[in-house]
Amino acid sequence: MRKATMILFVLFMAANAWGQRILSLDSCRALAMRNNKQLLISQDNKEAASYEHQAAKTNYLPKVGLDAAYIWNEKSTHLLNKDTRNDLTKLGTSAMGDLSQSAAAIVQQFPELAPLLQSLGTPVAGALNAMGSRIVDAFKTNTYNIYTGALVLTQPIYLGGRIKAYDQITNYTERLLGAQHDQLTQEVIYSIDQAYWQVVSLSGKKRLAESYLRMLQKLDGDIQKMYEQGVTTKASTLTVRVKLNEADMTLTKVTDGLSLSKMLLCQICGLPVGSDVKLQDEDKSEISVEITLQKPDTTEAFSQRKDLQALEEATKIAEENIKLVKGTYLPSLSAFGGYSLMNPNVYNGFQNKFAGNFSIGVTLHVPIWRWGEGKYRVRAAQALAQGQRHLYQDAKEKINLEVNQAKFKVNEAQKKLLMTRKNLEKADENLHYADVGFHEGVIAAADMLEAQTAWVQARSEKLDAEIEMKLTEIYLSKSLGKLNY
Repeated sequence: MRKATMILFVLFMAANAWGQRILSLDSCRALAMRNNKQLLISQDNKEAASYEHQAAKTNYLPKVGLDAAYIWNEKSTHLLNKDTRNDLTKLGTSAMGDLSQSAAAIVQQFPELAPLLQSLGTPVAGALNAMGSRIVDAFKTNTYNIYTGALVLTQPIYLGGRIKAYDQITNYTERLLGAQHDQLTQEVIYSIDQAYWQVVSLSGKKRLAESYLRMLQKLDGDIQKMYEQGVTTKASTLTVRVKLNEADMTLTKVTDGLSLSKMLLCQICGLPVGSDVKLQDEDKSEISVEITLQKPDTTEAFSQRKDLQALEEATKIAEENIKLVKGTYLPSLSAFGGYSLMNPNVYNGFQNKFAGNFSIGVTLHVPIWRWGEGKYRVRAAQALAQGQRHLYQDAKEKINLEVNQAKFKVNEAQKKLLMTRKNLEKADENLHYADVGFHEGVIAAADMLEAQTAWVQARSEKLDAEIEMKLTEIYLSKSLGKLNY
């Protein structure tokens, strides 16, 4: 069906290059579907929800991340305090001071060793001082510039059901936006069908007004001749002239209304409002309608209505949101593993070069006390979910009422159409006899005028009944959720 419609649409677009554009109901729908901005926005939102659902599914999988940092410090870290550093750099000097008394006692007992001890004192002190300085330097770190990096893999194990709840929420959101898009499509189709048949109705009214005007012009000519021959009164000619002026004014109003209706149809179709368009059903004297007693099933409407489906998905989202809120206040457990890199590093003393190691572990978070925050938020989510359930039930009741109202309107329109057809038959017959009698001189001009007016009214009522029949059928299809493109 859509393929055939698109072929017709392409043909209509090609035909437009040659002048007037001829549009069928299907081509009008195709244009509206293609150019309606709200439908395009709805389609984009639907596509975004689909991607969001796909993103939510990735939360079940492990995540890998790379972190890197650079830090500049004003001061460098030293593991020894200032006093200890001073003592170590004077280690030899302090040691020789402590040993001088012992050396003096040795010299008193062994004077011959005095030159040897004096020769060894200074080198030993210097060597010990140098050793202390090296120890101080060994405990000094160069941490003015620090470079770190880590490659981490994280796998959630249990997050209180939040991952699954979010997955379901995005799934239901995607379906909700899909149902809303379909509902909006039905609304656009309904508006385009209304505008289409409004143009058809006014086109028929215009032809009827033109026909009535021609009848009155002919009657005016006949009455004028009869007045000149003295077989009728001036009042009769004036009466016909008044009706003729009224018919001319009616034709002007209908013509203007038809132009405005076509502008509205072009606007809905996305065409320039001044486009020269003609509808396939515009020149038909009879509008095809099928008269059958309607007995729609509300159960079918419940399964087909897109707005009800959207409310059902919204209810599911609210219920999943309860789980999501609950999961926020439940314990969470995750596993992680990674490789970290650091410069300077402390794996073999302090070294100013890159070195790293692998690590694995688990993290557990258990909420203990939050002053009842979780309880209040869960209750708020439960209240919102209950509100959605009430909204869903209210919509079902309204849909049930809407379907029954549509059924009664269709049946009423069918009865009205049958009645107007019978009235038109009588009006045709009455006009025929009135025309014969008027030309034979046995019927007055006022009776002829009355017969013509009744005929026009009967024609107009039949056209209105046919259009009403079409519109009520469209409304019934919409109420049942079956108005599809």
